[in-house]
Amino acid sequence: MKFQIFKNGRVVDKFALCGAYLFGGDGTGIRRAQITFKNGFIECERPNLETAGLALLWPIDGFGRVLLPTTCLPERQRPYNLNVEIARAKLMQIVNKREDWFFFNSVEDLGNICKEAQDLFIRAIQNISEPPLASKLADESLKKAIVYSEKLAIKQTESLFETRSKSHGFGRGCLGCRIDPMQIDDPVYVEKLLELFGSVTIPINWAQIESHKGSFDFSTVDACIDALAERKLALAAGPLLCFSKKYLPKWLLRNGAGFEKIRETAYQFVSKVVTRYSSVVHTWYAVSGLNVFNHFGFRFEQILELTRAANMAVKQGSDRALKIIEISNPWGEYYATTSNTIPPLVYMDMVVQSGINFDALGLQMRFGKNQSGMHVRDMMQISAILDCFGSIAKPLYITNVGVPSRDGAGLHDGKVAGIWHGEWDQSQQGQWIEQFYKIAFSKPFVSSVTYSSFADTKNSVIANSGLLTGRLEPKESFRTLKKLHDTIFGR
Repeated sequence: MKFQIFKNGRVVDKFALCGAYLFGGDGTGIRRAQITFKNGFIECERPNLETAGLALLWPIDGFGRVLLPTTCLPERQRPYNLNVEIARAKLMQIVNKREDWFFFNSVEDLGNICKEAQDLFIRAIQNISEPPLASKLADESLKKAIVYSEKLAIKQTESLFETRSKSHGFGRGCLGCRIDPMQIDDPVYVEKLLELFGSVTIPINWAQIESHKGSFDFSTVDACIDALAERKLALAAGPLLCFSKKYLPKWLLRNGAGFEKIRETAYQFVSKVVTRYSSVVHTWYAVSGLNVFNHFGFRFEQILELTRAANMAVKQGSDRALKIIEISNPWGEYYATTSNTIPPLVYMDMVVQSGINFDALGLQMRFGKNQSGMHVRDMMQISAILDCFGSIAKPLYITNVGVPSRDGAGLHDGKVAGIWHGEWDQSQQGQWIEQFYKIAFSKPFVSSVTYSSFADTKNSVIANSGLLTGRLEPKESFRTLKKLHDTIFGR
């Protein structure tokens, strides 16, 4: 397939392919696909002739830069007009979500925007033989459609969030945060933490705890427990197992052990950690990101067996503990380019069908980095993907949420990572958090939302994503969450 790109009705000569991947009819990324840009065209080569869609970071005047897909299209010699195809896909998503959310008739106050977007798109199709004109009409259509889509998502959220809030449908730990063990001794850090959150997640890193085989250093985790155990907080910890290189002990990476030995060693580690803290920690992230991170190249059935073993080990160490399986990159972009991975929804289905004993599903959602799974998305896409994961009869825990409070450099530059409504600043971060949390909590299957970084640190996955500055001064996002906290618990 080939796509021609226009800006203001003119063919572009420069375009950065940020976050670009091809996907099939089921939304799964297509392996061994090649995507290149040259002379105003994106060329897509793939190993089969089935219909496919293209997703990539796309600029929208007045809105920002968000990762958007086309619909699935058949291969043809004549190039597609990418501006038109992205507008078409957004309008189709609106139609589908209006049905899902029972907005069959015109939505009050929003009907005109939708009609204008549709009329502009119809004119774009009528002028498809004049690509520059069609692209300009499609751009205008998309600008209105994406604004409408977010307003529709928020409209759907408002009544459901209000109803849930009035009926006391939130647990005391529904607002959570992942802590930084290096700052847990700072009384200001702990004081601000207690002001907002009913639950905290203590990081667990196998590589740091068992840096030498059979020798365990729990001092960092112990310090967190000592500081928080008497604070009337619900304590969670994890991930107990993550097969990303930074979470794996060097001795395990070096010794060339086979699957059986690795599974046994991992089981023993999980059992030891859970048993040690079973009296104070009652929620465990048993495994994290096994759909993406697979350093040893385990096969599908081995990934399932590790997932099962981790949950069994948690149950052995603490019979009443809550066991969470955490999924990374919910849209599954990584599958197109990374071998030995599983699409997220496929992994979820495999876990459920195999009868693994777990209690809840975790979903990581971080935005603001030019890295697979972290490009900025619009609110309708976020709401729609949560609906996909709400189909199983298990609670959903949204984890590691984070967006920046100012533009960064390199991978964190908004031009390549994404921009939502405007350049990232404290106000934009606060507005995003307010909308995201309300959308998440409007879903009855979402039990909690855990923010990824309480204060800015140099090693944050998303730069400048803290709710506090590096000096522990509250940002606007802190005050936004405080208002939300008071709305939920102040009735």
